[in-house]
Amino acid sequence: MSARLKRLRADLQVIDEQMLFFADAADETRLRALMSETPLADKEHHDAQKHADAMAKERANVVASIAELEKAQDELLDKLVAETR
Repeated sequence: MSARLKRLRADLQVIDEQMLFFADAADETRLRALMSETPLADKEHHDAQKHADAMAKERANVVASIAELEKAQDELLDKLVAETR
């Protein structure tokens, strides 16, 4: 459980870095789409926003998994402490 928790925390750091990149790309393409008002620029913005949204969803999934593992770990520790008394 500890190894999985460590791996998920490392994954979260990578996802956070990627989210910054994708959010910046989505913002940049949004501005370009507003300025150029072309269908291609609009499509590029929507594609970039999809990537940013997907990364945010993946981050939420990893955060939820970390929370579940931490809760399970806490429950196991509580059980262990209770058994040693």
